[in-house]
Amino acid sequence: MIMRTDDEQNAKSAKRKEVQDRIVASKTIERGLVIVHTGKGKGKSTAAFGMAVRMIGHGRKVGVVQFVKGAMTTGEKAVFDAFPNLCEFKPMGEGFTWDTQDRARDIAVARDAWDEVRRMIADPSYAMVIADELNIVLRYEYLPVDEVLAALAAKPEMTHVVVTGRNAPEALVEIADLVTEMTQVKHPFRSGVKAQAGVEF
Repeated sequence: MIMRTDDEQNAKSAKRKEVQDRIVASKTIERGLVIVHTGKGKGKSTAAFGMAVRMIGHGRKVGVVQFVKGAMTTGEKAVFDAFPNLCEFKPMGEGFTWDTQDRARDIAVARDAWDEVRRMIADPSYAMVIADELNIVLRYEYLPVDEVLAALAAKPEMTHVVVTGRNAPEALVEIADLVTEMTQVKHPFRSGVKAQAGVEF
């Protein structure tokens, strides 16, 4: 292996910076994004909440509506409730479908949560709206995918919308600006470790 001199390495770094600066300067569009976090791996909601923290750090308002979740106390709700002027955090679910055992009620609860998401999206005071676990209710056909796509298409130009949950519908993936698929490599639950405060909730 040939070792570069400091001067050679510095020259290479300067050239790389010049190329990178040109690429960054060419990106001039600023608009609200549709962002999807999906996949079987852990971290979809956590990543969305990290984005919410960034928005709050910039003094911009965030709306969070949780589908499915809501039957338990979570650390993220406690944190976001500390910023009432910058975050409206609404857990509106009643638990997973295997807990509720009532499809008609699950559909009604999903509809109420979706109405809150639509209200937030339509309100230009929200810089970001997070529809946490919306993909799950779409998978179980508690809401029509076309209705969700229409609402996203009609959102205010500068509003960011983040949708989380496994099994994002292909139609949502297609219209999204940013899609991240979390891949599970290893999970402690498979080794008998229960969900723990601060890690899972």
